[in-house]
Amino acid sequence: MQLTRTNAMIQDELTHSSRETRQDTRGRALTYLSIGVVVVLVVAIIYFIAARGVATFTTNHVTLSEFFGTNWQPTATDSNGRPEVGALPMMVTSFSVTILAALVATPFALSVAMFMTDIAERRGAKLLQAVIELLVGIPSVVYGFIGLAVVVPFLRRLAGGTGFGILAGTIVLCVMVLPTVTSLAAASIRAVPLSLRQASYAMGATRWQTLRKVVLRAATPGIITAIILGMARAFGEALAVQMVIGNTTVLPRGLFTPTSTLTSTLTTEMGNTVPGTLQNNVLWSLALILLAMSLVFNLLVRLVGRKGALPS
Repeated sequence: MQLTRTNAMIQDELTHSSRETRQDTRGRALTYLSIGVVVVLVVAIIYFIAARGVATFTTNHVTLSEFFGTNWQPTATDSNGRPEVGALPMMVTSFSVTILAALVATPFALSVAMFMTDIAERRGAKLLQAVIELLVGIPSVVYGFIGLAVVVPFLRRLAGGTGFGILAGTIVLCVMVLPTVTSLAAASIRAVPLSLRQASYAMGATRWQTLRKVVLRAATPGIITAIILGMARAFGEALAVQMVIGNTTVLPRGLFTPTSTLTSTLTTEMGNTVPGTLQNNVLWSLALILLAMSLVFNLLVRLVGRKGALPS
């Protein structure tokens, strides 16, 4: 009888799941649920923006030539009765300030990253790291206010005019993307194996030659990724740029021309439109362009990471 009871207990243990198994099942279910929520959320956002953005062309029958024109007055019509919804000035300005900010910020970011990783002592590197983290934590509105109070008056005294324009936006964005590019570039440089540095020094190379010809070349994929992510942040920045760009929807003719970006146009005009109207739909089309560019930046990051992956 005792043997029968023992067999029954063994059978019960084998047929019923343990506490650890139940915890593993619940954890797996929670993980899959979280993944599903994220996927649904991303798909819903893309569908929502795409449906609203395409309505400009399907509902309001705006042609691509009209949308990529140079005149932006959604509430007015031209001599042929067609709406003036040319978004080219905002596109040109957005790409201009993004590329210029990346070109200006990259040399400074690489210099600081190399100094933090291979030149500075541990105390100096920690101090620089704290400064970089402080720059990351400053809100965008503070950058914009500093640009409005310092950069714009300086450019006004330097070149005349209003001081607003692409150059003011470039300076503000350069400071904003600098900590992002610096942190990611420093991480890529630290990831370079120490053996490469030692081999370079063993062959008689100086510290600068090692940094320039060995370390930077090995860290190139990570540095390019850092630059792309910095450009993605600059392209999507709204408030800081809006405060210094001038918010005039005209095609820029120079660095000191007051103009407008895609994000600044969205933030200034979205609250003044009625949902379902042409004025509202065309702003969603601008948002669709921003979404498409965000996807392009992420795709570039993945391609660079794949190209730069070391063979196993």
